[in-house]
Order: sequence, then structure tokens, then C-alpha cells
Amino acid sequence: MADDSTTTIRATFETREAADLAVEHLVQQHGISRPDIFVQSGSDRNTAGARPSGGDASHDGGARRDAPLAGEIEVSADIASSQVTAVRRSLGDAGAIRVSSR
Repeated sequence: MADDSTTTIRATFETREAADLAVEHLVQQHGISRPDIFVQSGSDRNTAGARPSGGDASHDGGARRDAPLAGEIEVSADIASSQVTAVRRSLGDAGAIRVSSR
């Protein structure tokens, strides 16, 4: 009998760029459907991450001021329990600063 139990995995990132990369890893490497992946602020404040990156960083080294840098970004998904080790590794490769599963 196959194990079809699921686990919720959560990872936090300092930048929106890293969170977006993690979503791509989940979709392309692990076959998780985009609607089953959730991206949100790691706190109760709206944020684009803890530091500027990608489109939030200007070419002259400064940060855009219209995107609040107020904390970390969380990516979560329900995955098959058999995928936990591989998904944790992928999230780490994408730049996760913390990964937890339950």
C-alpha cells in the first residue's frame, strides 16, 4: 500500500526574488501545482522581503521606496510525505533561511 500522507512544508526567505525562485523549484522540479503553493509575509505586516533584490533594487545600489521591506517572506505547500527531504533541499538551494515541516 502506498503512503499518500501529506505534510505542510514552510520556508522563509529574506527576498522576494529568493521566494519566487523557490516557487519555480517546487513547480518545475517537484511537480507541485502553482495554486497549491502559498506566498505570504512572514509576519502580520505587508512586505517585499527583508532586503532589496531583483526589481526592488535599483541600478544605482539604492532600494525602491514603494515596496515595503518589513520582514521575511514565507512560502508554503502541502506535499507528499515522501517528498520532504528533496523539497527541503530545493528550498535551501533557493535561499531559504529556515525550513520546517509538519
